[in-house]
Amino acid sequence: MPKLAVVSGEELIKLLVKKGYAIRSRRGSHVNLIHPTLAPLTVPLHKELKRGLLHYVIGVAKIDPCEL
Repeated sequence: MPKLAVVSGEELIKLLVKKGYAIRSRRGSHVNLIHPTLAPLTVPLHKELKRGLLHYVIGVAKIDPCEL
């Protein structure tokens, strides 16, 4: 697996919206996203997201790591 790029919460949300997710709600610094067939996700609006969270989102949303 290639090394993951440093991604902000806003960048990740934009990518997820392109992949079919829709913003359901926002509470504080966290955004809830839903998808018709995949599991819902919650993404924090931080400047840098940790690698563990990125690995989780890639797995759930079925995103290619090269797209980050």
